[in-house]
Amino acid sequence: MKKLLIGGLVGGLVLFFWQFLSWSLINIHASEMQYTPNQDEVLVCLQGKLEPGNTYMMPNVPPGTPQADHQTSMNDYMGKPWAKISYRDNLNMDMGTNMIRGFVVNFLAALFLTWLLMQFKELTMIKSILACLVVGAIGWLTINYIDSIWFETKTIAALIDVAVCYSIIGAFLGWWLNRNSK
Repeated sequence: MKKLLIGGLVGGLVLFFWQFLSWSLINIHASEMQYTPNQDEVLVCLQGKLEPGNTYMMPNVPPGTPQADHQTSMNDYMGKPWAKISYRDNLNMDMGTNMIRGFVVNFLAALFLTWLLMQFKELTMIKSILACLVVGAIGWLTINYIDSIWFETKTIAALIDVAVCYSIIGAFLGWWLNRNSK
């Protein structure tokens, strides 16, 4: 139990601190949150026209539109601008709550990963690093990369996050879980 909890805690801390570095100090995610000098005009334009707390894909058709009409409508938009907008009506910079929630999620993810590695009959450092990278890659492929296919998002920063975090966690867990095991 001690190995599991410490593995989860250290792994969670690695994830948490790397995310802080990656999104702030190193800022490899800058391309995902571009600035526009037109932001005030755009926000005024959106105010009162979108329901807060929702994400919109534009263009789109109303719910319940028959499939044939859906395809015809969407064909009319081909080659024209489109947007995906997450609209909120109140900017909240409560970093404390967000950081606590983020750390809890990171701890749980690392705890699950530690448990998974503890199921190996023979865990070497290489197996640990590769298994961690595979788990991270599965997440990246099925979330970030799939998103990039449909919504043309950038994914290199998330791939760097996976490579760095999961290599470090794999190395730590490869050492930690084999410590005093012989």
